Amino acid sequence: MQRRTLMLGGATAFGLAATGASAQQAFFRIGTGGTGGTYYPIGGIIANSVSTATLSASAVATNGSVGNVNAINGGNLESGFSQSDVAFWAHSGTGIYEGKPKVESLRAIARLYPESFHLVARKGSGIRSFTDLKGKRLSLDEPGSGTLVDARLILAAHGMTEKDVRAEYLKPAAIRRQAQGRRDRRLHQRVRLSAGRDRRARCDLGHRADPDRRAGGRQAALKSYPFFAQDAIPDERLQGVKGAKTVSVNALWLTSSKQSDALVYGIVQALWSDKTRQLLDAGHAKGKSIQLAQATVGLGIPLHAGAERFYREKGVLK
Repeated sequence: MQRRTLMLGGATAFGLAATGASAQQAFFRIGTGGTGGTYYPIGGIIANSVSTATLSASAVATNGSVGNVNAINGGNLESGFSQSDVAFWAHSGTGIYEGKPKVESLRAIARLYPESFHLVARKGSGIRSFTDLKGKRLSLDEPGSGTLVDARLILAAHGMTEKDVRAEYLKPAAIRRQAQGRRDRRLHQRVRLSAGRDRRARCDLGHRADPDRRAGGRQAALKSYPFFAQDAIPDERLQGVKGAKTVSVNALWLTSSKQSDALVYGIVQALWSDKTRQLLDAGHAKGKSIQLAQATVGLGIPLHAGAERFYREKGVLK
């Protein structure tokens, strides 16, 4: 794993007095995702905003949701980002965690933003629907990512599995490097959950597919997996595409119940400060979607006690 540490000195939001050499600095790592994704830059902004003279927060590049949950559970990360479905499965010992010990110590700090499912094809590939994917080279993201988990679910909702395609397991950034560096045209398709990274994409398969077939697969996914939500891709995000409907899950910031209530309370307080609001709004397109009013929506797992205390004080929780 790569690591980027962001520290910001200044007045502490944690009620900890920094007194020179006597101050003891705490470290709080945030597992994100690949450096070419959305989790990583959002994690960097948040790490910058919650760091103080007595707390050093850092954004750590990882494989994504599953890897972050496992690292939190194993004590290798203090916190991390995850899709809400992966977090729910880990905490309840269901889904991809069926037959494994429940991660009962997993706790939510905040819901960040919705992650919309994008299915993007190379222009001229002839792909107009999910059934056109059969036999095509298809990237599903790398092992350990929540994207790979949900890509499999989306395929299943359309009556398909990885055996029906020529599966690749690459991050979007790796696909772009291939296309730019070698003009590699073998990858007909890539499937991933995206959080506003696809400004260069040319089309969305849902937009080009027959409406009945498109809606059927989406409705099957919504019916089979209740953690999916109805969603739509903003018109300005994809060039030449309007009204593309899709599904999404929530991006969550997670930690462990083993982290102290006072520490997490202070981190949540800093997360929803005016300073952080400015950094999120200016730092990333998805930052504006991170709103206090939605911080406790669609979590699927318990809040950390420190976070719950903050949200009750602010009236977000009744």
